[in-house]
Amino acid sequence: MAQAETASPPLLTIAIPTFNRVAYLRVALEQLRAERLALSADQRDKVEILVSDNASPDGTPALIAEMIDGGLPVRYVRNEANLGSDENIAQCFNLARGDYVIIMGDDDVLLDGTLSWLLETLKSRRYGVVSLRAFGFDNDFRQEQPPPWGRERVFNDPGRFLAAVGAQLTLISSCAIHKAAMPNVNARAFCGGQLVQLHLVIEAAAGGPENLYCEPYKVACKRNNSGDYNFSTVFVREFGRVLDSYRDRIISEQDIRAIERRMIVNYYPFYLLKLRLRDEGGIRAHADVFRERFESHLLYAVMLAPIARLPRPLGLAWGFAMTALGRAFSGDLPRGVAWAWHRLQSR
Repeated sequence: MAQAETASPPLLTIAIPTFNRVAYLRVALEQLRAERLALSADQRDKVEILVSDNASPDGTPALIAEMIDGGLPVRYVRNEANLGSDENIAQCFNLARGDYVIIMGDDDVLLDGTLSWLLETLKSRRYGVVSLRAFGFDNDFRQEQPPPWGRERVFNDPGRFLAAVGAQLTLISSCAIHKAAMPNVNARAFCGGQLVQLHLVIEAAAGGPENLYCEPYKVACKRNNSGDYNFSTVFVREFGRVLDSYRDRIISEQDIRAIERRMIVNYYPFYLLKLRLRDEGGIRAHADVFRERFESHLLYAVMLAPIARLPRPLGLAWGFAMTALGRAFSGDLPRGVAWAWHRLQSR
C-alpha cells in the first residue's frame, strides 16, 4: 500500500505521524483528498502524502487501504513497534521525498484552498520556511474558522522571522520546511525533548535566503487533543534549551529575548491560566519553571507571575485579563471572539 515513486521528487511532502487515532486521521485524509482533487493533474504529481503509523492497534491500516482505493495516493509506513512521538516525527522528515515537508498532526487539517496556495508559493524554492497560521477548532473547522486577518510577510533575517512566528514554532502542522536545502540533517538527532520540529524549523530558517510568515489562517488544529506531556517542562524549559543551543550561531541574544517576549505576551498567559484552572495543586511547580526561565523579563512579572502566585480568584481573573490583552496585541482577539461566539451558539 504505497504511492509509486516518480523519477523526480515532488515539490511537497505532507507527512502525517499517527498513533491510534483513526477517526481524526480520516478527517485529515478526507480533507487532503478534497484539496488534491481541486488541483490540476500536473499539480497533483507535485504532492506526496506520507503516513507513518506508530503500530496503531486500531483500524488505521484499513483506513489507508480505503483511501488508496478511493484514489488518494498514500505512501504508508507502518512501524513494527511504537517508536514514540519524537521518533515518528523524525521518521516522517527523514523519509519525505519532497523538496519541502509539512509534518501534519493527524488531527489537523489544511483549510480549503491551502494546498493550491502552498504549491504556488513554494515553487520558487526561495524560502527556508513557510509558516502557516493556525487556529483551534472543536467540531467543524469550516464553521469555526475566524475572520480573515493579516498579510504575507517575507523576512530576510531568520531571527526576526522566528520572533514574528513565536508560538507557531511549536506546532508541527504550521511550517513547510525546505528539506532539499538540508541534505545532511538527520531529524533523529533532535529526538528526546518533544520538540523535534523546532530544531528543524530553526535549521531551515537559517539556510534559506528568505522565510515567509502567512498571517491569514491556513491550518485548523483540533483543540485540547494533544498527547500526554508536561506543558511547562516541554514548552518553557525545553523550548528555552533549544533556543539557547542556537544562540549566536543562528539566533542572537536579542532575537531570543524577542521570541520570549512574544510568547509571554500572546501564548503563555492562556496556558498558565489553563494550568491554574486544572491543576491547582501543582501550579507552584509549573510557576517555578516559568520563573526559572523568565525572571529577568519585566513582562513575566506583570503578565505571568500573578496568574500563578495570586490567590486563586485573583489569579484566574488576572489570567483572563492577560489572555485577552495578549491576543489583542497579537491580532488574535478576533479568533478568540469567534471561538467564544461559536461555543455560545453550540449550547
